[in-house]
This record gives sequence, structure tokens and C-alpha cells, in this order.
Amino acid sequence: MKYARLTKEQFEELHQEFINFLATQSITADEWKKLKIEKPDVAEQELDVFSDLIWEGVINKVKYLEHISPKQLMLFHVSEAFMELIAIKIDDDSIDITTEYGYKWLQQNLHDDSVNLYTSTKAITDDRNKDIFVLIQQGSVITKGELYTYFSDLLSE
Repeated sequence: MKYARLTKEQFEELHQEFINFLATQSITADEWKKLKIEKPDVAEQELDVFSDLIWEGVINKVKYLEHISPKQLMLFHVSEAFMELIAIKIDDDSIDITTEYGYKWLQQNLHDDSVNLYTSTKAITDDRNKDIFVLIQQGSVITKGELYTYFSDLLSE
């Protein structure tokens, strides 16, 4: 398995897609029930293959990721060859940028001494999707890139 098995909830959401996947494997509903009982290891492998297919399809489309914690904002832009990072670190213990107040404070105090801005670019490894999946496992979420664009524009002024 290249990525991670989908959760029960994700499988439920993708129920029809999973049925279609089984059909491409020439597995009927009755055969699937029988497979789960008689050959659970084979059924597990089918779940893993389906999970990897779903992850691959999702990750192939990723262009932006965000990871927000109380003291840090990490914004990633991912292309085929590079991953660009805008990182913002807050050194003021009274500010939590995961709150509405904290985020507004950050927008208004970007030049405050307690706000540190960093940028970085690194080449993508041989496996772009694995690099992205690691960030997702660490808590990053896939976005449309509004925050990245906002801060990128501010930095280029």
C-alpha cells in the first residue's frame, strides 16, 4: 500500500465508486460478501488497492496545502517540479492564529517584531505524490490557495 487505507466514513462516501471498482475487478456483490468471509486477506488487498487509487486521484490534483497551528501558518504551493513554502511564525504567546481574533491580529500586524516570515523552495523528489501525502499525514489540508496567494502578493509588494 502506497498511501493509507480510507476510513470507514470515506468508504461509505465512496460506496458507488467502490462498487464500480469491484466491477472492474469482475467482483459481484455476492462474490464480495463471500470474499470477505472466505478470503479476508484478499478482501483487505482490494480495499488497499482502492484506497491507493482514490488517494492517487486526489493528490494528482493538489496545487496548494495549508497547515495552521496556534503559532504557525505554513502555506505550500506545489508544482510538478517544486514545492514553495511561505511560513509565518508568531512569537507572541497571547496570539493564537487559529482563532478569528488571532488571524485578524496577524493580518493587521504582519510587520510586528513577533511575526517572522520565511519563504523556501525545494525540488520535488522522484515521487511528488508521496511528498504531498507526507504533508497531509502531518496535518496539512488541501486548499484552493487563497491564503498562499494573499501572502505571496503581500510579500511581493
